[in-house]
Amino acid sequence: MNYDALLQTIVELHKEALGRAALAVNRSLVLRNWLIGAYLVEFEQGGADRAAYGSGLLARLSRDLRRRDIKGVSPDVLERMRGFYLRYPQLRAHISATPSRKLPIPPERSQVETSAAASRKSEALMPAVLPPERILQLSWSHLVELIRLDDPWERAFYENECLRGNWSVRQLQRQIGSLLFERTALSTDKEAVIEAGRTQAPEAPTTLAGLIRDPYVLEFIGLAEKPHYRESDLEKALLDHLQSFLLEVGSGFCFEARQKRITLGNEHDYIDLVFYHRHLRCHLLIELKVRAFRHGDAGQMNFYLNYWKANEVAEGDNPPVGLLLCSDKDATKVEYATAGLDRQVFVSRYLVALPSPEQLRELIETDRAALESSGAAARDEPEDEV
Repeated sequence: MNYDALLQTIVELHKEALGRAALAVNRSLVLRNWLIGAYLVEFEQGGADRAAYGSGLLARLSRDLRRRDIKGVSPDVLERMRGFYLRYPQLRAHISATPSRKLPIPPERSQVETSAAASRKSEALMPAVLPPERILQLSWSHLVELIRLDDPWERAFYENECLRGNWSVRQLQRQIGSLLFERTALSTDKEAVIEAGRTQAPEAPTTLAGLIRDPYVLEFIGLAEKPHYRESDLEKALLDHLQSFLLEVGSGFCFEARQKRITLGNEHDYIDLVFYHRHLRCHLLIELKVRAFRHGDAGQMNFYLNYWKANEVAEGDNPPVGLLLCSDKDATKVEYATAGLDRQVFVSRYLVALPSPEQLRELIETDRAALESSGAAARDEPEDEV
């Protein structure tokens, strides 16, 4: 074996080990979510104190789990776990056969048993059940999309195509959105429609690196997302300066998060910076755009504020305030988004506590000019001669 062969062997060994680890984590995440769904259904149908919680069960459970540092368990995600259990009851046999299981699996209750009985009575009208091992080849992000499909034939169609084509989550979303199933069902040449769907807008399939960076997987194993996956060099540098500036100048501000993720369904949005003001008892959500202001930016900030009020505001806190900073080479605009703040006194107090728009405008303009100048200078430097 020569050196190149040794190097290539070690690279392949590393990839294989990394792949096994990533797939093992994904399997554990999927199985955990199925079990959580099973316990939710069991509690709803057989819990001794279920009536005391009623429709507020998922919201309360989500809050209490987050207090115990379990992430990725918002009420809508818990609802999907419940739906996952009901959509894929065949995973029960796989989990029951796992020798290392310590917690008992909740018994099948009437809701699941009725569904299973109905399936047995109309087997000729139902698609083939996807085997557990095939389900576990899909990521949780894929399954989130499939759970939404009520028609079992439609769901089976996308399961098969997704596994056959090794689709990424974006590919699966695009094919569902383009009504590939409906178009195939209506066509007289079904193979041609399916083949066109397989070859249209090709995209890199799900990779191990993509699986490891999946937000659901990162939350599950307790690793932080890296902001530089999403930030350009210029945007990152501007945010670094802005973060330091507010901590130095803005009295009472405490840094809380960078690239704070908001997840609804399989769509992930990220708030650039989140601060908390000790005296005003409110959060400041900051969004930086390295370009001129667009009307859609205000709507995006309004979405962040409404989400924050519904999911993140603690008892005794004032509503959050949004600060939208838009930077452009020729002009810099500072826009405040204060949707939902119905107390003008509070708004005024907040604006006094925050550095003035003129200070922020000057900071963005100066920083951007300096960063672009240093970048241009670096590009103009002659390369060292070898």
